[in-house]
Amino acid sequence: MQIEIYYLIKVLVAFVAGALLGIEREYRSEPAGFTTMILICVGSTVFTLLSTSFAENGDRIASNIITGVGFIGAGVIFKEGLTVRGITSAATIWMAAAIGMAIGLGFFAVAGLVFVLVLTTLILLMHFEGRIDKLHQVKPYNISFEPTTYSVELLEKELLHLHIKFSRYKLTKQHKLVTAYYEIEGSQHMHEDLTKFLVSNDAVVSFVV
Repeated sequence: MQIEIYYLIKVLVAFVAGALLGIEREYRSEPAGFTTMILICVGSTVFTLLSTSFAENGDRIASNIITGVGFIGAGVIFKEGLTVRGITSAATIWMAAAIGMAIGLGFFAVAGLVFVLVLTTLILLMHFEGRIDKLHQVKPYNISFEPTTYSVELLEKELLHLHIKFSRYKLTKQHKLVTAYYEIEGSQHMHEDLTKFLVSNDAVVSFVV
């Protein structure tokens, strides 16, 4: 009976840890939110408890937790153009499983320390990362114009005049429009200035960021 109560305490601790991680993910409107983190953390703890009860197959059960979590993590990663989103959520899922396994094995101090480090990374360090991102961003730009009234040379001359670092990797012509594909790097303020320039430029028919 005492062993069962100890197991129940582990499950409850995993529930709380998963809930707190889930609240942070839910607040950021990430795909793996409150419910998902609870289920992953509690599930990892339960499977770890089961692995400790079966000496012969314990290692196999524990290793399968990592494999299963890998599939779940892959499900929250998706691509938008040249941008990949969901990697942080996938990593958080992986860490939630690790915390759950540590709780299941009774390593409460390790689980607690890792939990604090993960939450600190998600809340504080990601805010710091966001500030760094404002200083340097690399974005793809597709700029279309009519070749009869504008040219790539003139466009790039104006970009250089604005002190914008760019790299053109493709140039196409379709339906009387020329589209230049660029990879442009700079601060958030620079990208805002570039957007204003493209909007105000009558020669630019359209652009996509």
